[in-house]
Amino acid sequence: MTHETQPNEAAAKLGTEGVADMPIAHNERVLSGLLGQTVFAACVLFTAMHLYALNVAPIETWAFRIIHVAGGLAVGFAITAAMTLDRSPEPVRISRLEWFALIPAAAAIAYATFTIGYAWYMRETGTAPAEWLVVHMSWSLVVATAIALVSSWIWQSSSRSIHWADAILIVASIIVAAYLILVLQRWRMAAGTPFAGQTEFMIAAVGVALIMELTRRVAGLALIVITAVFLVYAFAGPYLPGLLEHRGYSASRFFTYLYTDNGILGPTTAVSSTYIILFITFAAFLQASKVGDYFINFAFAAAGRARGGPAKVAVFASGLMGMINGTSAGNVVATGSLTIPLMKKVGYRPRSAGGIEAAASTGGQIVPPIMGAGAFIMAEITGIPYTEIAIAALIPAALYFLSIYLMVDLEARRDGMQGMRKDEIPQFRRLVKQVYLFLPIIILIGTLFMGYSVIRAGTLAMVSAAVVSWFTPHWMGPKALLNALSLGARMAIPLIAVCACAGIIVGVISLTGVGARFASMLLGIADASHLLALFFAMCISILLGMGMPTTAAYAVAASVVAPGLQQIGIPPLVAHFFVFYYAVLSAITPPVALAGYAAAAISNTDPLKTAVTSFKFGLAAFIVPFMFFYSPALLMDGTWTQILRVAITAGIGIYLLASAVQGWFLNGVANLVQRGLLLVAALAMIAGGWMTDLVGIGLGALVFAWQAAALKAKPSASA
Repeated sequence: MTHETQPNEAAAKLGTEGVADMPIAHNERVLSGLLGQTVFAACVLFTAMHLYALNVAPIETWAFRIIHVAGGLAVGFAITAAMTLDRSPEPVRISRLEWFALIPAAAAIAYATFTIGYAWYMRETGTAPAEWLVVHMSWSLVVATAIALVSSWIWQSSSRSIHWADAILIVASIIVAAYLILVLQRWRMAAGTPFAGQTEFMIAAVGVALIMELTRRVAGLALIVITAVFLVYAFAGPYLPGLLEHRGYSASRFFTYLYTDNGILGPTTAVSSTYIILFITFAAFLQASKVGDYFINFAFAAAGRARGGPAKVAVFASGLMGMINGTSAGNVVATGSLTIPLMKKVGYRPRSAGGIEAAASTGGQIVPPIMGAGAFIMAEITGIPYTEIAIAALIPAALYFLSIYLMVDLEARRDGMQGMRKDEIPQFRRLVKQVYLFLPIIILIGTLFMGYSVIRAGTLAMVSAAVVSWFTPHWMGPKALLNALSLGARMAIPLIAVCACAGIIVGVISLTGVGARFASMLLGIADASHLLALFFAMCISILLGMGMPTTAAYAVAASVVAPGLQQIGIPPLVAHFFVFYYAVLSAITPPVALAGYAAAAISNTDPLKTAVTSFKFGLAAFIVPFMFFYSPALLMDGTWTQILRVAITAGIGIYLLASAVQGWFLNGVANLVQRGLLLVAALAMIAGGWMTDLVGIGLGALVFAWQAAALKAKPSASA
């Protein structure tokens, strides 16, 4: 096919080939040989099991979620190490001291495996498992897990083999799941009650420890520190004053409660075991078929030659990819490795290049229809239909990306930047001939609004991604399909761990009732001022989300903040969108801005300054949630005339805000006073009322007249 060669050559020249691929993490193993094939098969089976259960033969809910978490832990410990890996070709030898840890840990996990296996055998033969079996199993499991966890932190492992400590953690993850399923009926009734015994406590505690360790490996310490604070709070509550006080709980009741559908097996894992695994696999199919690379090339062809072209490409491409992959920092690393150097090349300062990429990548989390899995969690928690949430997100997402686009354009105009040369980018007319590669996204959106379930729509979109690849050089045969299934599991592991860990926090909030007490406090503040209550809710949402992945940040904020907003009279959709936006924006909010720090690493500039710059580029998004409260029409709640008026006036307000921030209005530099007037005009236009709109238009016209008079005075002065 001759029409396909030119885009591929341009992609190779530009460097977009494989840009959608996720880079290898510092602690991610690269396994080969029999070990690699075994892990590959496990990943394929893990993803295939989910697709089969979701589309063909459902599995009982609790059992499905237990298997989901256990499988994620097992694969996660196989492919990630506890610390940065030794990439040298020489094998890492086991030291003499290490043997003193390995032998007792291996003996303990072997005994635990024997006891749980024998207990299952007794059950299958119609005999009730002996009590001593589960008691011995719990003690040996705790010993083996404790030794393996500590050992994985002390001794470094090779990147080409699974460390013995991680192998023990893999087996421990499976044993926890096997025990929970073995006693599932009793667990449903006893977990979280005074009837939970020491054995149940020990198994649940091991499960919590394994989840927290994998989360630390894949998502860093921020979420672990916050989770640890909540765990400490669960036991320290009786000694705390006022709002934070609670009666306290026994360890057995507390930890078993966490392993119910009020905690780890609750809404967050419900979403990760259905929607997240499905759409991450969809993203893996797009990546394997190189459709993701086509999105990047299409963005370059459409916007590359415009003023400050690479920055506008970053806005479009990062929005597309961030919508699917569900992580701001990961999206920065994937697309920013290409767009940031190109932005610097056309004249953007390193700090601006990093800030633009961070803001655009973060914005991908609020773009429907996928919204980085946030829409699915919102639908699960609120009960609001998914399609209604996706429609409500349209105008706010458009305003956010309009803001970043205008910021980019005005900075390019102010600094006299140019776009990329024609020979540096793929030809648009050639890429248009491959526009059928957008079919998976079109099918996804079309089937959702035709009334198909989210799972069925996602599955059809995944299949269509494989089908459209048959019309490209990267067609997906059986081997490529298996690779995509394996890649889906590997990409899903971080989100599975994060959702399970967020479930721990949600469980603590639910058990202690701190969320309800926070809601009553918010209600008291609202008596004085709704605006003050919203501002306080914004601060808490950002604080809870700092350093955390989007899905976990929203899950926690939805448990703590959203109920309080609903109690002060805000509709559920508005309340949850409010906290969702600020949970997402915590990725570009200094001082802990994960997306900004990831961009700073690529642009080789100061992390904090890059985070501040990304905050500046995403400034409009910090105002938009307040607009939900004052103008619900922005969430498609109102007549078409109301929706249209609010969208247009908000768009004008966004332009005025960008002009105030960048110091460039229409065709000239805006001085300090003019920027102040533009900022007031922007806030007035964004507020949404008729009177405020007129004030904003009036102030904007005043600045325009001021600039026009100054331009007329310049020629006469020079004459």
